[in-house]
Amino acid sequence: MQTIEEMRHMTANDLAMLGMQDIAYVKPVTVNGAAGYAIHAADGTQMALTGDRAIAFAVVRQNELEPVSVH
Repeated sequence: MQTIEEMRHMTANDLAMLGMQDIAYVKPVTVNGAAGYAIHAADGTQMALTGDRAIAFAVVRQNELEPVSVH
């Protein structure tokens, strides 16, 4: 756990890496006219696409990450 003082001095890179090992983001997307869900790492790297939100969340959890919905 970081102290408040350490958090005040975080660099942009530190902030980008925050949650990198714990969180994946699930975001609704449209690909070639079809609705789906993209799974992104905490740094924004797209890791997967799926057609169903529940499946996206299940994939994230199967990889021992915590899914977070992005709107």
